Amino acid sequence: MERVRLTIDPTTLGARPMHQHLTSSDEIDETQIINWNVADQPTTFLLRIYGSYDHLEPILAASSYVEGYEILPLSDRNCYCYLRGEATAASRSLFEVFTQGTLLTIPPIVLNEDETVTLTLVGAQSDMQAAMDALPDAVTVTIEEVGGSRVATESIIASLPTRQREALEVAVARGYYEIPRTVTLEQLATDLECATATAAEHLRKAESRIITSLIERVTA
Repeated sequence: MERVRLTIDPTTLGARPMHQHLTSSDEIDETQIINWNVADQPTTFLLRIYGSYDHLEPILAASSYVEGYEILPLSDRNCYCYLRGEATAASRSLFEVFTQGTLLTIPPIVLNEDETVTLTLVGAQSDMQAAMDALPDAVTVTIEEVGGSRVATESIIASLPTRQREALEVAVARGYYEIPRTVTLEQLATDLECATATAAEHLRKAESRIITSLIERVTA
């Protein structure tokens, strides 16, 4: 069995309205696909949404691509969303590519703010290669991780998007969370090769995700 975690950029295949609805707001920290059924239209998804989602309901209600939804609150910054809607043919074809042969797509699938998608695949190496070959030439694939014994996410840190996890790791290593701090946010931004505001946003979203998860476990 092979294990690959990858990020795909299908934006050149055309607009994907539902992805845009779920990631375009600054108030949403992250949207994950927990389960899905794309066999027929309308397609059905179970989403996990991190961040302030109050504004999401009127957006979904007004969208011509959404046929039905139900928001299931877990806290004021964390919810499930059961969503039925019209997925583009290109979006459905991507799901089909990654379920051929022996391949399994391991939840969650992460919908990134830049409209890329990050997912983990397991299966035979030959089927993995066949899936890569079946992707349209216009789709960019970035391999995030290959191999390893961990199939699914086992910790909140491991589940963070790559840049948030990198920012958090650098912040801890450089003493950002020490008392007193031994590094400034500006210095962290230099280390991360990004703007100060971007570094701050990565850390804020990572912190929000971790704290929310810990509170859920304590109060569950």
